[in-house]
Amino acid sequence: MNGLQRDVRASELSVRDLTRLIRRDQLEAVRRSVFIAIPVNILLGLTGTLVAFYAGLGRAGATWFAISLSINLARAGLCKAPLGGLLLTIDTSPEQAVAHEREIERQLRLASFAAFASGLVWAFVPTLCEGLTSASTTFYLVVTCGITAGSVTHGIAFARVPLCFITLPLLSTAACLVYAGGLENDCLAGTVLLYLLALARSAIESEKVFRRASRSKHEASAAARAAAAAHAGEAALAEEMRRRATHDDLTGLLNRAGFAHAAEAQPCDPGETRCLLLLDLDGFKTVNDIYGHQMGDRVLIEVGRRLRDSLPPDATAARLGGDEFALLYDPQQSGLEPSVVAERLIEAVAVPFGTVEIGRLGVSIGIQSAHTTSITQMLSCADEALYSAKSAGRNSYRMFDANLRAQRDMRRDSGRDLSKALVEEVLTVWFQPIFNQDGSTIAGLEALVRWQHPQHGWIPPGDIIAAAANAGLTESLLRFILERVCGLMSLLQELGLSQVRVAMNVSPREMAQLSVDAIVLRRLEELALPPSGLEIEITEETALGIDVIQDKLLRLADAGVRMALDDFGVGYASLASLRQLHAGRIKIDRSLVTGLSQSRDKNVMVQAVLNLGASLGLEVVAEGVETSDDLSALQSLECPFVQGYHLGRPMPLSDLIPMLSASRAAA
Repeated sequence: MNGLQRDVRASELSVRDLTRLIRRDQLEAVRRSVFIAIPVNILLGLTGTLVAFYAGLGRAGATWFAISLSINLARAGLCKAPLGGLLLTIDTSPEQAVAHEREIERQLRLASFAAFASGLVWAFVPTLCEGLTSASTTFYLVVTCGITAGSVTHGIAFARVPLCFITLPLLSTAACLVYAGGLENDCLAGTVLLYLLALARSAIESEKVFRRASRSKHEASAAARAAAAAHAGEAALAEEMRRRATHDDLTGLLNRAGFAHAAEAQPCDPGETRCLLLLDLDGFKTVNDIYGHQMGDRVLIEVGRRLRDSLPPDATAARLGGDEFALLYDPQQSGLEPSVVAERLIEAVAVPFGTVEIGRLGVSIGIQSAHTTSITQMLSCADEALYSAKSAGRNSYRMFDANLRAQRDMRRDSGRDLSKALVEEVLTVWFQPIFNQDGSTIAGLEALVRWQHPQHGWIPPGDIIAAAANAGLTESLLRFILERVCGLMSLLQELGLSQVRVAMNVSPREMAQLSVDAIVLRRLEELALPPSGLEIEITEETALGIDVIQDKLLRLADAGVRMALDDFGVGYASLASLRQLHAGRIKIDRSLVTGLSQSRDKNVMVQAVLNLGASLGLEVVAEGVETSDDLSALQSLECPFVQGYHLGRPMPLSDLIPMLSASRAAA
């Protein structure tokens, strides 16, 4: 039972519990009052014995006192005996409570029986004064009335005890007075009986008052405990809500909000270096897909445990969400270099996870060390390093450095400036020729977006596409490129080179999010351009989400637009997806072409792709031809189309026009 449950239990007081507590209070009060009254009883008994000696009844007095003393000592022993388990506690079980209740009742019965025995002894007082007829009668009457009144006065908690004590002595006195005869004695006997009734009523009423007081006391205590329990419950609930707001329920580590708060709250002296490690699990998605999300949760819990075990002293760890974790520590205080901590974490995660295949899981780490208290800025830098580490392969780490800072600044500025660049047409579209097997006749042109940023120079096409996605300009960029492609298609028609197709690249994000089919076909129709003059290149990555884009590709293919699968041979495409993508052309990835003349393995793979294309009726283009040797190797393999810097670099339209004119003249 936890603390909160005990507090709630303490605040709950049933009728039976209240009765038990009142009964316990009665027993304790009886023990105290009887123990206080015993010395008085003994002294009065000794005085009566001395009077009996004086009256010549020493033997009877001594016998009476000995019996009275024995009973009084027994009563004192009962009062001093330990209560043991009679005190009810918060954790008392119902069975124990019933046993305690029975024991309390037994103790009260013993106290009542002992009082009755003592009263019985005092009922024989008349034997010390010849049945209340001797000269000492008045003394014994006063003593009897006094000790019975005192018994009732002290025994206010439990009426049965004083009643057991006073009844026999007073009845014995009344009986002796009646037996002695005479009007005066009869009247005195009646007075004793009235006195007995008055004492009995007083004892009963006193017990009622005591029980009401005891009830009020315990109800007030229960109310106080209830208030304390409610306060404790509210405090515990507030603490639990605070913990949930700042901690991850699955791993018990801090969450993103808790990590940010803890990091910002840590004191950081000027010039002090803090190190942030941002971790992302490699292969975690496949664990969820293959083993299920329950196993994925167990993996995350285990990673959290291993992370805690590998922490430097005074480090702060968190699960930021999904399979991303973070660690913040002071390298100077711990004496551990970031590289050492990163390698330790990589080794910890590499340990096999139960039924998960060995080597399926790994971790990539981005590291940022800085003299700053801004955790947001550090996370941004560490995220840049993490992206670079994941690009380099699994189980690796990367420090955020000047090169990564330049890349981050370039992406940030390009995202900020892209809209203006589109409006002012600072972006351009260059075209790279695709040649026939002879390496001189133009068979097609590939459109490539170019942007020379005023601060960062030439921006890579992939970064332009990413900047457009981040800035919400994906469709604007697509329309910009399409417009330049359509312009070149019009020029080719004017030059009589309508057989030369123009290809434009469409990213997976564009294909999935935009109505590429509607945008392209509508623009071709508006400009009266034949769809057969356009080719759309999609990467193998797009093939992963083929169900989402298949209808768009089918509509484009049905209209006559040619589909080409880019980067073939290094990605995800299957034979079935080639048909689903309605591909008419595949482009062999440059990694298989570069160094082809010196690699037998690459020759085998390129030949396999060429055979596949011939079997399926697909055109094959080898891109990335950088040397004459590679071109000769492709020609020997009878590759129908080639593309690369050795044959022709991407160029603006102004430089392309003379080449097209020459090609027309040759034709």
